[in-house]
Amino acid sequence: MRIGYNTNGLAHHSLHEAVELLASLGYESVAITLDHAALNPYALGFEDGLKAMRAQLEEHGMRSVVETGARYLLDPRAKHSPTLLADDPVDRARRMDFLMHAVDAAAALGSDCVSLWSGTPPEGCEREAAEDRLYAGLREVLDYADACGVMLGFEPEPGMLIDTMERFAILHERVHSPRLRLTLDVGHLHCLGETPIAEHIHRWGDKLLNVHIEDMREGVHEHLMFGEGEIDFPPVIAALRGAGYHGGLHVELSRHSHVGPQAAAESFSFLAGLVKD
Repeated sequence: MRIGYNTNGLAHHSLHEAVELLASLGYESVAITLDHAALNPYALGFEDGLKAMRAQLEEHGMRSVVETGARYLLDPRAKHSPTLLADDPVDRARRMDFLMHAVDAAAALGSDCVSLWSGTPPEGCEREAAEDRLYAGLREVLDYADACGVMLGFEPEPGMLIDTMERFAILHERVHSPRLRLTLDVGHLHCLGETPIAEHIHRWGDKLLNVHIEDMREGVHEHLMFGEGEIDFPPVIAALRGAGYHGGLHVELSRHSHVGPQAAAESFSFLAGLVKD
C-alpha cells in the first residue's frame, strides 16, 4: 500500500506546493481533486499543467489518482452540481464532459484511476429514473475511458443515490465493465453501519482501485482526524493487506485545509506505523 493524501484537504495550497509538501512528509501517492486551482480542465494551460504535474510526480516517485469531487467547479451556486442524475440532459452532458476531461487527466498523468460517485437525485425524481440516468451516463464515460486505457473507481457516498455496498453491487452488475471497479471509503462504511469493515474489504478486494481513509462516527458523515472517531484501524489495514491491495491509501480530510500541513503530517505518522507493522 502507498500512503496518500487528497488535495481537497490542502485547498489553500497550489497543487505544486501541495505535492511538494506531501513528498517531504513521506507520502507516496496523491489523490488530485480537479478544481479551480488544481488542474482545472476548463482553464488555459490544462495540458501544460498535466505535463508539469506528471514530471513532478515522477521526480518524487509518487503515484496518483484523479478525483472528481470538487464542490463548485461546474456550478458556483450548487455544490457537486450538476451530476449524472440531473433533470436537464444538458446538465448531465456537462458532468459527462467533466468526467471525460478527468479521464484525459488520468491518462496524461498515468494515474491509477478516476474516482467518481453518483450524486443525489433531484427532488421528485423517482429512483428508477435516476438509476437509468446514472447507468446511461456511466456507460458513455466507460466507453471513453476504455478508449483511453483508464480505469474508473466508483465510490458509494452517504446521502447519494449509490450510498451502500449493496447498491454498489447492483450497479456493478448492471453496468458491467472491466473498467469499472471500486473506490472504497473506510469512513463511509462505518458511518452507514456497514461493519465489520474487514468483511467488505475481503468481499471486494479484487475490485479495489482506490481507498479513502479517515476517522468517523456511526451515523455522522463527517471526516475526522485519526483518533477523533470510532474506527478501529488495525483490522482495516490487516484486511487490505490480506486482500493483496497495493494501491493508494488516501487520507481524505476535505474540511481541514486551514490546518492542512499539520493534518497531513499527523495522518502520515498515524498510518505509517500501521502500514509498517
